Amino acid sequence: MERNSFFDNAKVILIFLVVFGHMIQPLTDGSKNINTLYLWIYTFHMPAFIFLSGFFAKGAGNMNYVLKLMKKLLLPYVIFQALYTGYYFLIGKSDWQTDLFSPHWSLWFLFSLFCWHILLYWFKKIPPFLSVIISVQIGLLVGYFGEIGHTFSLSRTFVFFPFFLIGYLLTEKQVMVIKNIGVKVASLIVMGGIAVTIYSLPEFNSGWLLASKSYADLNMAEFGGLARLLVYITAVIMVASVLAWVPTKRFRWTALGTRTLYVYLLHGFFIQFFRQVDLFEVNGFLDFIGLAILSLLIVLLLSSRPVQGTWQPIVEGKASILKNMYQQVANENSQK
Repeated sequence: MERNSFFDNAKVILIFLVVFGHMIQPLTDGSKNINTLYLWIYTFHMPAFIFLSGFFAKGAGNMNYVLKLMKKLLLPYVIFQALYTGYYFLIGKSDWQTDLFSPHWSLWFLFSLFCWHILLYWFKKIPPFLSVIISVQIGLLVGYFGEIGHTFSLSRTFVFFPFFLIGYLLTEKQVMVIKNIGVKVASLIVMGGIAVTIYSLPEFNSGWLLASKSYADLNMAEFGGLARLLVYITAVIMVASVLAWVPTKRFRWTALGTRTLYVYLLHGFFIQFFRQVDLFEVNGFLDFIGLAILSLLIVLLLSSRPVQGTWQPIVEGKASILKNMYQQVANENSQK
């Protein structure tokens, strides 16, 4: 079966927004417009990414499957945890030290992705609607426990799991319902309305969207569950609204959607260096566009074939690209 280009197009767009969001984050304090855009992006980009990860998580869940997951997700997590620790030390980042189970920056996604696959073993045995309700209830409850936080990325694991589960449960036909013209029209109102709401709010703690802190840490110990429920609802309608406009046509860049993990794992080397040396500032629209172009160039570089071939042994635990390149060169030399 031919791979639906919609999903790869979506992953390319989302990984660009991940890089761009990280690029502009240090600039949010100095600009209400940039802060609004940053928060607007964060209402949907990781929930959407996690939703798509769940859609492609159709494994059997037996022991062999778990062992493959450990090789695919936990081994790169350990390696990149060590690499980022060393890198942070080299660039003089103050919080370069961490233990193995306190993920550096964006590495929480690997650890949580492994946990989400494991959780599927039990949740897929529950009727679909009930399983989603239970996962949402767990996501609401964990915020009341201060002990569940950054360590092991447990808070994010439980809070974001409903999106992974929904992605797993939906079929391709059900997902493509969002391409309906009525959904597209409504999505414009939703996306615009959310942007205006964020801009109008006097202050909004981004921790609600990052999902790594307890309600007490977010200064809403009593009614945090209600606030997170509103965040869930916002995320769901924003994910649907944004994906409704993702093209289904295949483009030259569509294939990059199969390499987004490389961009996700490697772009931190750029972003953390930029932040450490305080390289950028935005004094006008052209500066803002420049950051967007730089983010796009980072995506294109890190999803390129040479970068993929170099890092494949670490990211995927195999070296098929390098072997194919070597075989191709050997064949060409033998024909001379």
